[in-house]
Amino acid sequence: MPRILDLIDSPDHVKRLSVTELEQLAGEIREELITVLSANGGHLGPNLGVVELSIALHYVFSTPADSVLFDVSHQAYIHKLLTGRRERFSTIRTPGGLNGFMLRTESPHDCYGAGHAGTALSAALGMAVARDKTGGKEHVVAVAGDAAFTCGITYEALNNIAHHTRRMIVVLNDNEWSIDKNVGAIASYLHGIVTSPRYDYLHDRAGKFVEMVGGKIALRMARKAEEAAKSMLWPSVIFEELGLKYYGPIGGHDISTLIKTLEFLKKQDRPVLLHVLTQKGKGFEPALQKQKKFHGLGPYDPETGETKPLSRRTYSEVFADTMVKLADYNDKVVAITAAMPNGTGLDRFQQHHPDKYFDVGIAEEHAVLFAAGLAAKGFKPFCAIYSTFLQRAFDPIVHDVCLQNLPVVFCMDRGSLSADDGPTHHGLFDISYLRGIPNMVHMVPKDEDELADMLFTAMHWDGPIAVRYPRGVGPGTPVKDVPSLIPIGKAELIQNSDNDRVAIFALGALVPMAEEVARKLWGEGISAAVINARFTKPIDVEMLEFFARSVDVILTLEDHVLCGGFGSAVLEELSNLRLSTPVVRIGWPDQFIEHGKIDPLRAKYGITADAAMEKLRPVLAATQKSASAANDAAVRPAQAR
Repeated sequence: MPRILDLIDSPDHVKRLSVTELEQLAGEIREELITVLSANGGHLGPNLGVVELSIALHYVFSTPADSVLFDVSHQAYIHKLLTGRRERFSTIRTPGGLNGFMLRTESPHDCYGAGHAGTALSAALGMAVARDKTGGKEHVVAVAGDAAFTCGITYEALNNIAHHTRRMIVVLNDNEWSIDKNVGAIASYLHGIVTSPRYDYLHDRAGKFVEMVGGKIALRMARKAEEAAKSMLWPSVIFEELGLKYYGPIGGHDISTLIKTLEFLKKQDRPVLLHVLTQKGKGFEPALQKQKKFHGLGPYDPETGETKPLSRRTYSEVFADTMVKLADYNDKVVAITAAMPNGTGLDRFQQHHPDKYFDVGIAEEHAVLFAAGLAAKGFKPFCAIYSTFLQRAFDPIVHDVCLQNLPVVFCMDRGSLSADDGPTHHGLFDISYLRGIPNMVHMVPKDEDELADMLFTAMHWDGPIAVRYPRGVGPGTPVKDVPSLIPIGKAELIQNSDNDRVAIFALGALVPMAEEVARKLWGEGISAAVINARFTKPIDVEMLEFFARSVDVILTLEDHVLCGGFGSAVLEELSNLRLSTPVVRIGWPDQFIEHGKIDPLRAKYGITADAAMEKLRPVLAATQKSASAANDAAVRPAQAR
């Protein structure tokens, strides 16, 4: 007997099913998620938690005419299954396959792309206002997890919704988790709604209410529900005061109640908020037992949930273990994360130094400002925030940290590709957006040991300083028991000779590529120096000038966009020195890079030793020709005499 899921090619097919069939469909979707993601990896836990909610949304609303936005959108896998992408679902997060987030270019049903938290309500309000101005009748629904309500942007939107539109639906998907357990007053606030002793009473009233939706009785019940919410369920008042009629909380795995409630809210001529309770990881016991792990992970055993152990420590783990040592050594060291204790590795730090660990929720701007305040009072805060997420805190970095020259350390995990996640998560811009800020120092380690040294150096530096490092494991370099101080702005000379024609300045993970290029050049009879640049600001001008005056070509390698990156910094310094040594730059192009595997993406975009050789050869040939012409010109006058 075929699965119901195999018959779903569009949301129209969902609308034809009975509640019993919808419940069967929910089970089939969970099986599909567990099976496919066991091979591809992905955000399993969040998607298992919104299966019934996603089905109900597509049963009641009609995308793409109606707009349904998912905050972050890592939980939109079911949405993809129900909107014509079922046959391609096995390709999710694979090269050339479906993206792991909503993507406007992938389907008209993806009305808004996302990848960072807190964006759904603002974007939905913009769409609702656009609809109002053009006289449209379509619905706009924003689905946001409770973790998104720790994000300042969400409250900026809430402050404006009732003022700017008369009709919009916000669905608060409450599962008490982002990646880790939610923290802070907002999480406690929402928890207060669920745990109120009055919740059961109002939940029963809500059930009777949706059954009578449609006539005068419903209107009277609505008024009574509003009064009850204000007088008996006090935590909901915040939403009411902001102008959103609050409904709930209701069970997020009860398809029948979800459909009835959404059908009612669809008819409301005012902004509303529906509070839905879901269970992250529902239907897969390993995901329920290990919610942090199954928020987002690589391939796993679909029966046990076990994953293959990594052969080496990740950069995140090296960072966290080094932080433990620094905090042991210096009582002023504190660590800050913005809802990413597991991803940054700081959950390891928390176990050793709980009093020096701060999780501020999804609030990167606040994290940086909070760090600035700590630094102003003599502490040494290390802000561990992914490169792609630190972009959100650019103004506090400039205005609050660098302008005041405060000693805040920015530890930027995922400083390069976050390969399977794609463009919303690639950390390819931080050199560009940080090196133009006065007082900032920017470092990039070539291996695990150098990362530890850079963190140690950062602890001793009395000003703003940043270190970027990639996702995943490093080359396996052992970390010294006692880290070493690195002189600020000094590169490391790895190899050179008296007759080098090329100087290769490489950053971080591309140092091995520099050594490979040097070997290839040697095979063609050309000697090359290899320099581990280490700093993008300040760069080692003394070493750069030495080689610029002695070699034919300079090659720069960086795991970052070329526009405004390390190679650009080299060109700027050569211009300041009035030196015209040719520079060949290898890095990512001026475009957003799709998801995929690291090596194939590097090959596609020319971030390889072979691509570097292809760019070097014509420049070397031209310099050889120029040198020969100059020699000929010098010889001819002598012959004439």
